[in-house]
Amino acid sequence: MYTVNPDSSLPRRELLQRCGLGMGGLMFSQMLAETGSVQNTLQAAIKNPLSPKGGHFPVKAKHVIHLFMNGGPSHVDTFDPKPMLDKYHGQQLPIKNLRTERPTGAAFKSPFKFRNYGESGIPVSDLFKHTAESIDEISVIRSMHADVPNHEPSLLLLNCGDARLIRPSMGSWLTYGLGSENQNLPAFVVMCPGGYPIQESQNWQAGFLPGIYQGTHIDTQHEDIEKLINNIKNKRLPRDQQRRQLNLLQTLNEQHLERSGTDSGLEARIQSYELAYRMQIEAADAFDVSSESKHTLDMYGPGVQARQILIARRLVERGVRFVQVWHGAGQPWDNHDDIEKRHQQLADQCDQAIGALLKDLKQRGLLDETLVIWGGEFGRTPVVELPKKGSNAGKINGRDHNHWGYTTWMAGGGVRGGYVHGATDEFGFRAIENKVHVHDLQATIMKLMGFDHEKFTYRYAGRDFRLTDVHGRVVEELIA
Repeated sequence: MYTVNPDSSLPRRELLQRCGLGMGGLMFSQMLAETGSVQNTLQAAIKNPLSPKGGHFPVKAKHVIHLFMNGGPSHVDTFDPKPMLDKYHGQQLPIKNLRTERPTGAAFKSPFKFRNYGESGIPVSDLFKHTAESIDEISVIRSMHADVPNHEPSLLLLNCGDARLIRPSMGSWLTYGLGSENQNLPAFVVMCPGGYPIQESQNWQAGFLPGIYQGTHIDTQHEDIEKLINNIKNKRLPRDQQRRQLNLLQTLNEQHLERSGTDSGLEARIQSYELAYRMQIEAADAFDVSSESKHTLDMYGPGVQARQILIARRLVERGVRFVQVWHGAGQPWDNHDDIEKRHQQLADQCDQAIGALLKDLKQRGLLDETLVIWGGEFGRTPVVELPKKGSNAGKINGRDHNHWGYTTWMAGGGVRGGYVHGATDEFGFRAIENKVHVHDLQATIMKLMGFDHEKFTYRYAGRDFRLTDVHGRVVEELIA
């Protein structure tokens, strides 16, 4: 117990608050006493909330690597071939164009060739020929659909389960539920070279969950560890003095919690201090790919994408729970003009590394326990985007956003490999067969990670919240 200082003054507002809540406090103390002392409860509140935990049922998957192609890659140019677009190229479709964000016109055939890969014979375009070499490990979901054709709400819907309101991100939910196998690194790491995507840190927010579960952003355009992670090294104090300083701060914070009760903001700050201290050694190693063999470096290839995707493997190898890899700042896959040129450039940057990641994880025995997810916030139209001042360059060689139907794929972590689920119409405009909404995808990911999405909740503002809100169904066909 802490010692009361008789000379200390008590503010009037706090005095009234304590008097008004006195009986409730006594009753709450009695309830706590039935399961343990108040003191033990307060101590538990500041213990490590990232200690490893289990889900609702045993599963293979332990980690997630989410490869986020932000901006919206075109499904009809990557994993969903549409021969009818060749037939109608340059002509109006025989069906009415669905409403999207901007005006659209005639059918626009894919400039890329599709080939069949693996024993499953699934077609993939030349944009992702390296990824396609592991197609028998992949479930291709061709019937994804979202709610609106706009980046901001679609990003939040996919990441947080709600397009408008502040909600915890998927990575935050999973680290809240499972903790982390490595206490010296963040449980939820977000890599985005060059800055932030649209909606910035809202994409990996903890929302109403304790702040310790928020994603840690890393700007992977840098290779120097001190630029990758700000203030990773304390240049003024040696580690032993830092430890003594943190011990003192921890003691003061514990005393404050005893007096004031649970404070999620303070608890998150305490944990962030401790994590920052422990990261000084292990983070420098985890983010330094120079220790990899020449064979591995050559397999992943050159460039920022290759390096950050290799880092993703190194992180899950060290027990990090959730790694989100964004292609870049802003919305790089948002190609309203020059889609052939831009999609080719973007795929060239990441395809070799994605293919290497899948093979590397399998060789190391990590693919079974690592769920790999690829996709964007929506797809793109099978018809050309028309000129619109201020929206595009008027080249008539790009595609608009398409939330009506698009493709996402998953691999590893208990996923059924060599499988195509669902379909869009013959032109690729709308999902029509075995449709999978974003909430369905989230429910399925939760099951693959060991959770019943309907029971995995957090009490806030008098209500039990979950990632999928009141929606979502598990797509059992995607699970091996």
